[in-house]
Amino acid sequence: MPASNSKTDQPKAGVLYVVATPIGNLADMSERAVQILSSVDAVAAEDTRHSRVLFSQFGIKTRMISLNEQNEAGKIPALLSMLGRGEDIALISDAGTPLISDPGFQLVRAARETGLRVSPVPGASAMIAALSVAGLPTDRFVFEGFLPARPVARRKALTRLLTEPRTVVLYESVHRIIDSLNDMVRVLGEDRQAVVARELTKKFETVVHGRLGDLAQKLSQDRASLKGEFVVVIAGSAALEEDLADARKLLQALLEELPAAQAARVAAKMTGVSRKTLYRMALAAGR
Repeated sequence: MPASNSKTDQPKAGVLYVVATPIGNLADMSERAVQILSSVDAVAAEDTRHSRVLFSQFGIKTRMISLNEQNEAGKIPALLSMLGRGEDIALISDAGTPLISDPGFQLVRAARETGLRVSPVPGASAMIAALSVAGLPTDRFVFEGFLPARPVARRKALTRLLTEPRTVVLYESVHRIIDSLNDMVRVLGEDRQAVVARELTKKFETVVHGRLGDLAQKLSQDRASLKGEFVVVIAGSAALEEDLADARKLLQALLEELPAAQAARVAAKMTGVSRKTLYRMALAAGR
């Protein structure tokens, strides 16, 4: 009997699922995520030791394959081969949605280029969680991930954001949060409104908001409580200009009746703009 070369003889390609996992509170794990992780042939995990805790919690017994920044490029051929043979694979990071400042981009791109199906299983994301409670404009925003670790490179990155009109979202580690906030004050100015969120969805969840200058000072004075990773949400330059415009109008009215220093102090209390900034405005106006 002659061999068949019909396409129907070829195995149906597998699916690469990009699965979001909780960022802290395990109760945020979706039923669909558990079902997918339990049913696929393998799970590509950023840190298999870390993910075993999650698997144990939900009784998931699927074998895991390590996939991190160091080994991702080397693992792609084997994973694509598995998918080509019809095996389904789930991609997870240590927490939240994969590829959002986490490994996986190279694998997803390679799967797409090969014509394989890539399907999202959405869920928690620290970036979106922080935006949702920041109280800053969310109709347009830009995500910058982690700033550079070196001070000079970090300040250059922040300088490029100086005139960014959209809300800016950044990630930062506990080891660099103070230095990064101080650089934000130095480059973006102390009056820029911002929110610093840490331990989101966890027991010691903290979300603080205010001027960058005040936030940098507050966290510097409370170093003992710093832990976990941080999300920093910063108002865009357009929002700052609106705040300054309102403060400038109030200052001008107060200057009709008060000396510059007193007018600046009153306007600062009423608007949240720093007294120093308002005093400089008053002097610039010739008062």
